[in-house]
Amino acid sequence: MSHRFRVGASTFVLAVVSPFLVAWGGDDSSSDGGKDDLTFVIASAVVGPKEEVAVVAVAQELGYFEEEGISVKTVNSDGSVAAAQAVGTGKGDVTAADAGSVLAAVEKNVDVVAVGGLVQNWPWQFATMPGSDITKPEDLKGKKVGVISLASGSAPYARAFIRSGGLDPEKDVELLPVGVGAQAMGALEGGDVDAIALYGQAYAVIENEGNELAYLENPDIFQGIRSITFTVAKDATEDDPEMVEGFLRAAYKAMLFSAQNPEAAMRIGYKVFPSILGGDSVDERLAGDVVSLEAWLASATPLEGEPADWTDWGAISEEDWSKTQAYTLEAAQITGEIPLDDVWNDSFLDGANDFDVAEVVEQADTWSE
Repeated sequence: MSHRFRVGASTFVLAVVSPFLVAWGGDDSSSDGGKDDLTFVIASAVVGPKEEVAVVAVAQELGYFEEEGISVKTVNSDGSVAAAQAVGTGKGDVTAADAGSVLAAVEKNVDVVAVGGLVQNWPWQFATMPGSDITKPEDLKGKKVGVISLASGSAPYARAFIRSGGLDPEKDVELLPVGVGAQAMGALEGGDVDAIALYGQAYAVIENEGNELAYLENPDIFQGIRSITFTVAKDATEDDPEMVEGFLRAAYKAMLFSAQNPEAAMRIGYKVFPSILGGDSVDERLAGDVVSLEAWLASATPLEGEPADWTDWGAISEEDWSKTQAYTLEAAQITGEIPLDDVWNDSFLDGANDFDVAEVVEQADTWSE
């Protein structure tokens, strides 16, 4: 099956909490009106204008989760490796994790499987201060590179980029965790690192603050590689397939709504995750955060066409999986090729795409607070 992907919206009391919560398809809770409680693991310590807004907040606020009989809560983790591990050990039910981290988890016999794509256009890139003498991978010899964390998809991307220049990332370059946003920019501007390896939306946040960056061109090895995927425990695909399909359908509806009306999605994001505002007013933050959300959506939606025309949400072709495996091997996240059936289950995508596109588009066009 050859698909593309997207994400959906709902209406629940979604709270960011520190401990991990219930297991997939747990006991019905009368306080939730008989809904199944699920925990969505955000693969980041920071809540921002990305999948937590375009998927979780929108799906919660608009009732998409509720329509599927789902109540969703969120927890944060330190990168995709930790997020996949949390789902595999029952400390979370579903996550949006880097495909390479999912492949690595499966190789280590962690009980997870990808069930739908999310970020389909390669989002990672190297950046330096304008005027830097670093313009290509081989220029990184002896340099310090800032990554989000050593457990995020930023680190394997940086290593693969470095290897493409004939360098050894373990000997020739030092990787340092610098986080995102002002923290990452501060490390670069202050000379703590010579370059940073972040994703497009993170750079949009930095540029929104008036900063300028110079970007390095990615080598061809990164073309066609898949990034973030929706991932669940393998047991869930057998024990509660309706719940897996329902979550995906709500998620892709929310992505369609968000792509059609990013400002509405961002306003909903503030309501569900007020911490995004950081104490600022909506008026102070809205324009910049919409730009950031649009940058993230650009990585998670088709490059051509209008939202109403997009179909086959979540699909990843065998060719793209093959490229992703090759990259993951190059990045040393896995030691050998993994059978596709062990890491990818696309049996839920037909059902996940079974919703009224026109209805969601109209809802986005007519939305008001």
